[in-house]
Amino acid sequence: MGRNTRKRRTPLATKIVAGAAALAVGGGGLVWANFYASAHEDHGGHNRTRSAGAQVATIDCPDVGQKIRDVPDRARGEVDGELATMDSQITNAYQRLATTRRAQAGDSQFVQNTILGPLKDRRKAIIDRIQLEINRAGGKADDNLDELAGCQGRPADQQNGGGQNGGGQDQEGNDDNGNGVAGPVAEDFVDINDVRPNSRDSRNGLAADGDGGSTGSFTTDCGVNENNLFNSDNLIAAPGVDNGAHHTHDYVGNQDNDAFSSDEDLANADTSCQNQGDKSTYYWPVLRLQDGTQEFDANDQGGGAEGNIGKILKPAEAQIRFVGSRQGDVVAMPKFLRVITGDAKSFTNGDANANSSWSCSGFEDRQVTDKYPLCPEGSQVLRTVNFQSCWDGQNIDSANHRDHMAFVQEDGSCANGFQAVPQLQIRLAYDIPAPTVENGQVRNPYAVDSFPEQLHKPITDHNDFINVMDENLMNEVVDCINRGEDCQ
Repeated sequence: MGRNTRKRRTPLATKIVAGAAALAVGGGGLVWANFYASAHEDHGGHNRTRSAGAQVATIDCPDVGQKIRDVPDRARGEVDGELATMDSQITNAYQRLATTRRAQAGDSQFVQNTILGPLKDRRKAIIDRIQLEINRAGGKADDNLDELAGCQGRPADQQNGGGQNGGGQDQEGNDDNGNGVAGPVAEDFVDINDVRPNSRDSRNGLAADGDGGSTGSFTTDCGVNENNLFNSDNLIAAPGVDNGAHHTHDYVGNQDNDAFSSDEDLANADTSCQNQGDKSTYYWPVLRLQDGTQEFDANDQGGGAEGNIGKILKPAEAQIRFVGSRQGDVVAMPKFLRVITGDAKSFTNGDANANSSWSCSGFEDRQVTDKYPLCPEGSQVLRTVNFQSCWDGQNIDSANHRDHMAFVQEDGSCANGFQAVPQLQIRLAYDIPAPTVENGQVRNPYAVDSFPEQLHKPITDHNDFINVMDENLMNEVVDCINRGEDCQ
């Protein structure tokens, strides 16, 4: 189903994790234990529960990639590859955490001595190589990166920056909530009727369009991945690395999008967009219904072998549009501009770069960032996102893939000499039966694909874009927006 077959550079740790596929469950993939557990003891005929909140739920590692700034262009490929290997090391360590429960119960230092300590050493070796590669290429590596080598075990009862809590072990003692994977859990869901209108924190994802400035819009119709183009690569964050995302993406628009696609490949590719001048790539992590379906990637890295199991759900509708600035005209995006919005690691990173927004059709004034909505019958699950729309005027990418773009300020203007470009807004609508939540358990939940250690938390939702519009079409988009017209 749309898998790419080019020869790929694969981090060593990814190859190690592949051996864990022998632990397959009925729904496909690994038993990625979430350790949202409490131990049960029988006293005098009563089933009493004692807290085991101190048990480690997942691994929390500093995000080295977001701290790197001064990387010369000729070192970026090597640095991105090293960061991808670091991601694979975390995946490998999480797999070790998830399959050594008995050993952990018998040794309070097992996690530290057997998992976290060796992981720190391996991360330190990669950081040393990153610093060497930066310096060799003429840059100046941050000498303090070594401080980011150590990781922590996060207890099940510890909240993250986005405000999630863990769930509980069921009466049978299962620690996977009946899903066979690490999440989601019951507390990751909320009835949309219980969400207060207009309560979403708007620090990120600010809409650029408004009553003043450039009020037009341009809509591009690129379908809903009818060609079944899926892979677990990330051309922006991990170019040249197989399975750089550790989760599966939906792709619309450009049809030659994998980790090895060059700008020339993108420019020469077919597109699913009706306007053939738009060869941009738009991609996001798939949603899955954890119903036991064996998908095409049930035993693959990025899929079931990393805890992303169940039926892939395509959106019923994918609305992609570009809008203007409240403060004035917009300028053209440069070709091959790369933009990441949201943070795939926001469960452990905190919400500084989070940009998730979940809702239900008919309830669009109720947006949540850290919960999946339970929608009433006949209402669709909505994922919406407003991208950064301020560009530094020079770069199509940056070392951490973020610094060349920024969100507008509260008044709609761009700061620090950045220029306003058309803001990409994506609205995905899904037909999903509402999961059942009873007695602290969720059955047949849906969840966004994620890095294994992120536990399928809704706040990890994110979206990616590479502009591959031809010059004439981009000029048309800009002119339409600045004239205040609605075009497509």
